[in-house]
Amino acid sequence: MAFHQELVGGIKQTAVLDAFLKSSDEHFGCYSDEGHRIRRYGLWFRLRKLIIWLLGVYIAIPFLVKLCPAIQAKLVFLNFVRVPYFIDLKRPQDQGLNHTCNYYLQPEEDVTIGVWHTVPAALWKNARGKDQLWFEDALGSSHPVILYLHGNAGTRGGDHRVELYKVLSSLGYHVVTFDYRGWGDSVGSPSERGMTYDALHVFDWIKARSGDNPVYIWGHSLGTGVATNLVRRLCERETPPDALILESPFTNIREEARSHPFSVIYRYFPGFDWFFLDPITTSGIKFANDENVKYISCSLLILHAEDDPVVPFHLGKKLYNIAATSRSFRDYKVQFVPFHTDLGYRHKYIYRSPELPRILREFLGKSEHEHHH
Repeated sequence: MAFHQELVGGIKQTAVLDAFLKSSDEHFGCYSDEGHRIRRYGLWFRLRKLIIWLLGVYIAIPFLVKLCPAIQAKLVFLNFVRVPYFIDLKRPQDQGLNHTCNYYLQPEEDVTIGVWHTVPAALWKNARGKDQLWFEDALGSSHPVILYLHGNAGTRGGDHRVELYKVLSSLGYHVVTFDYRGWGDSVGSPSERGMTYDALHVFDWIKARSGDNPVYIWGHSLGTGVATNLVRRLCERETPPDALILESPFTNIREEARSHPFSVIYRYFPGFDWFFLDPITTSGIKFANDENVKYISCSLLILHAEDDPVVPFHLGKKLYNIAATSRSFRDYKVQFVPFHTDLGYRHKYIYRSPELPRILREFLGKSEHEHHH
C-alpha cells in the first residue's frame, strides 16, 4: 500500500514538474522573442542613423567645395602629400643617385625651389665628390639634357621618378628635375602660373649652361600641363625646346577631373560641373593642353598606357589627334606610343618598358637631326 502511494505521489510530482517546465518555456520564450525584436530594432535604428549621416556628408561635400574653391585646388595639386615621407631631399645619394647634385634656385623673391641634376652614365665616375660648379659646367658637355616636370603629389624623390632618372641617365642624358613652389622643400604657394614660371626659370638656367646641346622637356601627368604651358611660352618667344615628351597626358584639367577615379561617386550628381569643375576654373587652374598644342612648334612624343587608371588612355589619344591635325606641327614629327594593358604600366611605370630606349633613340635622334638642320 505504501509503495502504491509513493508511486502515485512520484507520478504527480513528475506531472507538476513537466507542467512547470512547459509554462517556463512558454514564458521565457516570449521574453526571448521580445528580446530579439528589440535587438533587431536597435540594429536597424543605428544602421538608419549611419545611412542618414553618410547621405548628409555626401550632399554637404559638393556645397563645401563650391563655397571653398581652395579645397579643389588642394585636390588638384596634392602638394601636401609627401610620399615617401622620410626623405632628405638634400641627399639624392640616399635614393641611389650617387651622380646627382642638389641645388636651390630662386625664380622670384620669396620663392626657392629645390633642384636635382643627374649626369649621364658616362660621367658617373667623374661626378663623385664634385661640387655644384662642376655639375653646372658638365651641362656644357656633349650630352643632351632632359628637363623633367613631375606630376602632383610627392616630390622629386618619388620612387617611380627616381627610377626614370636612372633610366634616362643610363641612356646618356642629363636629367634636371625640381619641386615646384609648395612641393617638397621648395618654398612658396602652389599655383598654375607659379609652377609654369618655375619651369621657365629652370629651363633658362639650363640653356645658359648647356651650349648647343639639345634640351628636351618631359612632363608626366599634371606635369604635362606645366610642360605645354612652358613650351607654348617658349615658342611664342621663339626659343622652343628641341622636343616635347608628354607621358600620361590629359586634354585639360576639367576633362581630367571628370574622368578621375575620385570623381566616380559624384559623376552623376546633379550639377556636377557647377559644384566640382567650376571651382577649379575659379581658382585659375586650367592646364589646357588641348589649347596649348595649337601654339607649339617642336617635335612631340606622347606616351600612354592603355590601363592608366588616373588619366584615362582616351584623353591622351584625344590630345594626340588635336596635335596631329594642328597647323603648328606642320613641319614637326608628332608621335603617339601606346603601351598595351597586358604590360601593366598603368599611370607611372612606363619607365619599365624595355622598348623605351629604342623609342627615345628613334624619336629624339630625328629631333636632333631637325635641330641641327
